[in-house]
Amino acid sequence: MDTKPALAALAALAQESRLATFRLLVQAGPAGLSATKIAEALGTPPSSLSFHLKELTHANLVIPRQEGRFIIYAANFDTMNQLLGFLTENCCGGNPCSPTNGSGCESIASSQTS
Repeated sequence: MDTKPALAALAALAQESRLATFRLLVQAGPAGLSATKIAEALGTPPSSLSFHLKELTHANLVIPRQEGRFIIYAANFDTMNQLLGFLTENCCGGNPCSPTNGSGCESIASSQTS
């Protein structure tokens, strides 16, 4: 991922409702959710949700698809993984980190100072 798409994705996620929407869609998995289900789950007015879904779609974080008369929104896991890769590309000076306990960088740093 290049810097410009990363900035677009981060900007889209830098708002409480959009972040909550994206996290809900990640939990829903590839099947996604209709706008109605998203609005109900988050208590977001449909007009506001429409704006937030548009922003997430423009940042390529959400993929809409037509199913009958409904639009189903799903998280774009490729973009999410690319963004995570971009953010951690040079993590810990190129040393592997442990994402499960979050202490990978700390343990490397302490072993280098010892």
